[in-house]
Amino acid sequence: MNWIENIKWEQILLNVGVTLIQLIATIIAYLIIRSIGKRVIQSSFLKVQNKRKMSVARTKTLQALAISVFSYVLFFITLVIILGIFKFDATGLIAGAGIVGLAIGFGAQGFVSDIVTGFFILLEKQLDVGEYVSTAGYDGIVEEVGLRTTQIRSFDGTLHYIPNREIGSLSNHSRGNMRALVDIGISYHDNIDQAIAVLQEICDKVKQENDKIVEGPDVLGVQMIGQDDVTLRIIAKTENMEQWGVERQLRKAIKEAFDKNKMDSEQVLVEKEPDEG
Repeated sequence: MNWIENIKWEQILLNVGVTLIQLIATIIAYLIIRSIGKRVIQSSFLKVQNKRKMSVARTKTLQALAISVFSYVLFFITLVIILGIFKFDATGLIAGAGIVGLAIGFGAQGFVSDIVTGFFILLEKQLDVGEYVSTAGYDGIVEEVGLRTTQIRSFDGTLHYIPNREIGSLSNHSRGNMRALVDIGISYHDNIDQAIAVLQEICDKVKQENDKIVEGPDVLGVQMIGQDDVTLRIIAKTENMEQWGVERQLRKAIKEAFDKNKMDSEQVLVEKEPDEG
């Protein structure tokens, strides 16, 4: 029991207290620096956007990437400091990282592939935050583009985290004007010329009411002759992401006009639109 009595408890408690204070101070400093750093990055990109007239989507994309890189670097630095507090040789750890990295290199191929693929996606400006895309079996709005993953939110609200290496092919639906398309089925008993005239009058009225329409809407004419009806097609060009709203407005106006003219009609949507909830 003599060895227990010889233990310098005061010194041990003092060392533990100092270590605990250093650890808490480091964590608090990490949280403060991370918060300030994010604000500085956001402010910097806002200034760059105004100065160079960058698009909002592109600014948000690069801003998210910069914050991601900053967070990784800050976390690594904080980790090294914490290891130093607990008397671990951080220098030896970093030096040994090369050997360890070589040993797990095959296992880290996916991680490296994510970063490289993400770099080229950003370099080639394949997508930006806020755009509607289809990739890796998912479609939705891009919420964030990171070093490892791209976040896409579907129209039902589901948020998908897609590793960048899985983005083998990508369809961007947000570049340029979009197409609004509505097919209307009318009865064989209805006069086609009268139906086209009514539809075109409706299209002209919708055009005046909706400034999101870039071109049209126009009645192209008979699209298909079915067993029970004749299909007339209407097409228009709209601003990005406004095509579904224009299609809904056209259907509503057409139904009201056909009811007014007492025409037997059936609306047929041939192109499936994403479920927006």
